[in-house]
Amino acid sequence: MTRATNFRPRPALCLLLATLLAAPMWAAAQTAETPRANQSRDRVPAPVTATGRSVDADWILQRLTQHGATATPFVELRTSSMLKRPLQLSGEYRRPDADTLVREVRAPYAETTTIRAGEATIAREGRNPRTFSLSRVPELAALQGSFGALLAGDRKALETVYALEADGVPADWTLTLTPRDPRVAGRVTGIVLRGRDAELRCIETRPKQGDAQPTLLGSAATAAAAVDSLEAAQRLCHDVPR
Repeated sequence: MTRATNFRPRPALCLLLATLLAAPMWAAAQTAETPRANQSRDRVPAPVTATGRSVDADWILQRLTQHGATATPFVELRTSSMLKRPLQLSGEYRRPDADTLVREVRAPYAETTTIRAGEATIAREGRNPRTFSLSRVPELAALQGSFGALLAGDRKALETVYALEADGVPADWTLTLTPRDPRVAGRVTGIVLRGRDAELRCIETRPKQGDAQPTLLGSAATAAAAVDSLEAAQRLCHDVPR
């Protein structure tokens, strides 16, 4: 394995780590254990059951942390002035254990990114793996630091990194995360989580430059086989039941 001491991750990796904020979908069974008596009061309270009322950040975080799977399919489109059509990437996100996040691209090429113990390792077919420490890239380290807060539903910890803004109703909600750290905001101006009830269907990353990049998850990814444009992906990202 090659340890790239001078390796500077390309901008796409910044979007990757933002995308890995989908981690609540991978919450393992331990996240639904009965809270201890001395558990922090900053933990998210039990979700409301009304289906017609507006939701808040607590409601969304509680749903995501208590209704998760260990893996979910994804589809994302990459745009470039060098490409006539956007490049569609598909694969799977996994959380094999509490300390590891994996993004496996299966098409149109094979590439696996593993984040564990403060390091990211990128392994691509036909190339030597590259490993770098997230601590060397402050904006990426800040993104990684929010994973635990999301998995735990700890709003107070999450709000030390992002300003949160929730909108919508249970059948169509959004949670917008705006970075507080200027170094993070220099690359990503915001991350919008979109979902229905307990399902996170899309993560829309808004880079400092360029178009918003939607990553389709779960049922939205399954429905994305024919998506061939950024506009089509955005429509599917924003789609709600009629």
